[in-house]
Amino acid sequence: MYIGIDLGTSGVKVILMAKDGHVVASCSSPLSVSRPFDLWSEQNPEDWWQATDLAMLQLAAENNLQEVKAIGLSGQMHGATLLGKLGEVLRPAILWNDGRSYEECLLLQRRCPEVQSITGNLVMPGFTAPKLLWVKQHEPDVFAQIDKVLLPKDYLRFRMTGEFATDVSDASGTLWLNMEQRAWSDTMLQATGLNEQQMPKVYEGTEITGTINEALAKRWSMSAVSVVAGGGDNAAGAVGMGIIKPEETMLSLGTSGVIFSVSDGFTANPAVALHSFGHAIPNTWHTMSVMLSAASCIDWVTKLTQFNSVEAALLAAENRVDHASNVTFLPYLSGERTPHNDANAKGVFWGMTHETTPADLVHAVLEGVTFALLDGLDAVRSAQNIHDSIDVIGGGAKSTYWLQLLADVFAIPMDYREGGEVGPALGAARLAAIGDQGQQAVNDVCVKPTLIKRYQPNLENSARYAKKRERFHDLYQRLKGL
Repeated sequence: MYIGIDLGTSGVKVILMAKDGHVVASCSSPLSVSRPFDLWSEQNPEDWWQATDLAMLQLAAENNLQEVKAIGLSGQMHGATLLGKLGEVLRPAILWNDGRSYEECLLLQRRCPEVQSITGNLVMPGFTAPKLLWVKQHEPDVFAQIDKVLLPKDYLRFRMTGEFATDVSDASGTLWLNMEQRAWSDTMLQATGLNEQQMPKVYEGTEITGTINEALAKRWSMSAVSVVAGGGDNAAGAVGMGIIKPEETMLSLGTSGVIFSVSDGFTANPAVALHSFGHAIPNTWHTMSVMLSAASCIDWVTKLTQFNSVEAALLAAENRVDHASNVTFLPYLSGERTPHNDANAKGVFWGMTHETTPADLVHAVLEGVTFALLDGLDAVRSAQNIHDSIDVIGGGAKSTYWLQLLADVFAIPMDYREGGEVGPALGAARLAAIGDQGQQAVNDVCVKPTLIKRYQPNLENSARYAKKRERFHDLYQRLKGL
C-alpha cells in the first residue's frame, strides 16, 4: 500500500492507495489563509504540519498502515517557506496567490533580462523568486537569517525526514530552475541574492528522498518507510489522472483554475503568461495556464448572495428563470496570471439591473470563471496541440452543471473520472508506488482511471457563449489600468 499527502491551500488531504491502484481511504484536515493587507496571502507552516499530523492520525485510526511501502508528497506550488539555521520558520509562508511582489518582478526582469530563456516563463508575483526579493527589500533582517528556502510540501518532508529536498515539477515554479537542464540556475539565484546551498536538492518526482523518522513512524502506526520526491499539485494531479503522454490535457477546478497539458519535449510561450514546467515524471515537460481564482470565486459569491451552501447556490444558478441574463463577471479577485499577468486586475460585475437576482450573480460567476479558463486553454494551444477531450479534477468538478457549462463554452468534451476529487493526493501515492517498484512501473501505475461520465458540448449553447465571451474580453480591456 502507498500513501499520498496533498498540502492544498484550503486543507491537507491524505489517501491510502492499494497496490492495484484503487483508493482505500481518504482523510482531510482544513486550513485557513491570512490576508493581513491588500494582495497578501499567507499561511503558517506549523498549521500545515498540524493539519497533516491530524489527517494521518485519523487515517491510522481507521486503517492498518503497517503494509504501507512508501509515501509521496504533493502540494500548493510557489510558496516561500523560509527557515533559519536551526530549521525554525522565520516568517509566515508567502503563498502562490500573493500579489505583493509586483515591483520586485520588474526589478528581477531588469537584473536578469535572460530570465525567459533560462526558465521559459514570465516573471510573475506568484512565483517564488520575486517573493524573496520582496523579503530582501522589506524585511532585510529576516532575509539575512535565511538558511533554507523550501516549497510548502517540502517543509512537510523536512518535518518527516529531516531532509531538504524538492522535485523538478515544484521547483519549476520558483523561477530559479533552468528548465531544460532540470537543475538550479546560479544566474537566477544570484539575481535574488541567494545561492544553491540555500536550496533543497532537486530530485525527479519518482526518486526516494529520505525515510520518515522512527518517532513519527510510531506515532502514525507504520514502519519507517521511504518518502518519494512527489510533485507540485498540478503535476501530481496529472499523474493521478494518467496525464503523462504528449497532448494529454487536464483541467483542475480548485481554489485556482489550471489547464495542464503534457508537451512533446520542452516548449514555451511566455508572451501569453503560459507556464512551461518539468513534469513529475522524468524527462517529461508540460505547459500550464493558471487563473488565480476559480472555485474560490464560487465560495465567495455563495457568501455574498447568502445562499446556505455552495450546492444551494449552484442549484439556484441552474434553475434560475431568466437563462438569458446579461450579467458579466470578471473573476480576478486576486489579480490574474494567464493570459494577462496583471496582479492589479480586479473582480467586476457588469450589466446588473433591478431584475438581477442572486442566482443570476452566481451564474455570471460560473460563466466568468469558465471564460477565463478558456483563455488559459487558448494560451496552451499557442504552444502545443492538445487531445480532443479534457479530463477534469478538483472540488469544482463535483458540479455536473459546471462540467456541462465547461463543455459548452470550450466546445470540447469534458471527462470526469474516478479519483478526480483526490487527484493530487492520488498522484502523490502513484509516485510513491513508482519510487518503490522502479521506473519501469510508470505505465502500469499511471493508467487513466475509469471514466464516470463524458460531458458532450451542446453546439447551440457554444455559439451563444462565444458571443458573450466577446463582451467578457472587451470589459477587461476597457477597465484595465483603472
